[in-house]
Amino acid sequence: MTIKALVPIAPGTEEMEAITIIDVLIRANYQVTVASVDPEGALTFKGSRGIPLTAEVKLVDVADEEFDVIAMPGGVGGAEVFQKSILLVEMVKQQHYDGRLNAAICATPALMLQHHGLYPDALMTCHPNFKSHIPEQNWREKRVTYDQLHKLLTSQGPATAFEFAMEIIILLSGKAFAWSVAEPMVPLPNLHYHELGAKGV
Repeated sequence: MTIKALVPIAPGTEEMEAITIIDVLIRANYQVTVASVDPEGALTFKGSRGIPLTAEVKLVDVADEEFDVIAMPGGVGGAEVFQKSILLVEMVKQQHYDGRLNAAICATPALMLQHHGLYPDALMTCHPNFKSHIPEQNWREKRVTYDQLHKLLTSQGPATAFEFAMEIIILLSGKAFAWSVAEPMVPLPNLHYHELGAKGV
């Protein structure tokens, strides 16, 4: 069964996060759809560092499809566009309601998820600059945080994007498969999945 992933992008999306998520999930042979949330409907626009990003489709074109994960990169500008997208907010709500995985990194947990109160009881992290947006009882000082009860994965920023993407694979396909994806990329030895292959789990 093919695993389907939706990666929304928008003007101001953090390029390293978006590309890392897309690249790693493609390496896992997931069916990855990169969708534009640009309010003007553009498919190509500049990310947070001025690097052009290109989507395959407009978000509205895939709004009725089901995805195993919606993986949202950050970047302040991109997160603010996500926040204002009624369609994306509704898709994330439906994903949550259906018990499927939502994943968000950097500014997006704070500026999009928390802003709309989509996960009022979930444990989460985000970029430390936006820590004040997360209620103290919900905040976790971790590079990657997974709330199993709510099926919400969050992470902190560009330097944690690889771990974030690998955790998506662990959650959807298991640790052994995740290691088979990570090993050819020569992952850092201190990442928590570095011994998965040796353990055979």
